[in-house]
Amino acid sequence: MKKTEKKTAHPLYTSILLFLMAVAAVTAVTIAWLSIADSTKVRSMNLDITSGVSLRFDLDEHKTFEEYVKTLTFHQIADRIQSEKGFSMETTPLEPVTSSDFSTFSFEDGSVVTTNSGAYLEFELNFMATRDMVVHLSSANTSTQSGTAVSSDNSALAQAMRISFTADDTTYIYSPGMGASSTTYNGAKMFGLSSNMVYSDDNALFSLKENQNKVVTVHIWLEGTDEACTDELKGANYSISLRFEGTDEKNQLFDSESAGER
Repeated sequence: MKKTEKKTAHPLYTSILLFLMAVAAVTAVTIAWLSIADSTKVRSMNLDITSGVSLRFDLDEHKTFEEYVKTLTFHQIADRIQSEKGFSMETTPLEPVTSSDFSTFSFEDGSVVTTNSGAYLEFELNFMATRDMVVHLSSANTSTQSGTAVSSDNSALAQAMRISFTADDTTYIYSPGMGASSTTYNGAKMFGLSSNMVYSDDNALFSLKENQNKVVTVHIWLEGTDEACTDELKGANYSISLRFEGTDEKNQLFDSESAGER
């Protein structure tokens, strides 16, 4: 009788042990996110945006292509965010947040983050091109332009960073840790880039019609659910460079002469 009771007890003990291990794992993840949310201080941010041949953009919509620009600097974007959102990008650190629809963001406890808190960044870009094209995010470097990259004195920060572009009710999310691949995530396209840039449907964003403005909403945030988003990111510096290129529908780049660069 005692042997039977002993045998029966083993499965019960095993179940209890597995349950406690699961609780411990969940608790560990929660503590990591809460801790970094309370103490992260990203000391500085550098954000440069450049565009390719026959493609331009600006923070405002214009009537003619010539009024748009090829480069936007950190200070131009920071000044716009300061005027629209009321906080300084230079002094306000990003905080770990997450989103299921990529327009509303929340902290780990589920509370909604306001756009003027500085926990994440939001601004609009207006694009125009001199011909019909598909716009890609590009990691390619030129003699005068840097390719898309997120860099930091902490290598894990880039993996936790997300940058999204929303146009025509579709969202495209750049995840630096993905490499040259793409996937569908909550109705959005999530993708990465390789250092050896190949233009493909994986890194294609929205399309443009000749001389027609397109408004694109940009969000930049630290993804709190990413396993790289831990206390090790505390106090990290980082910089972001974004470069856009235009291709035809077959993902072929336009050369300078045929594109009519101005």
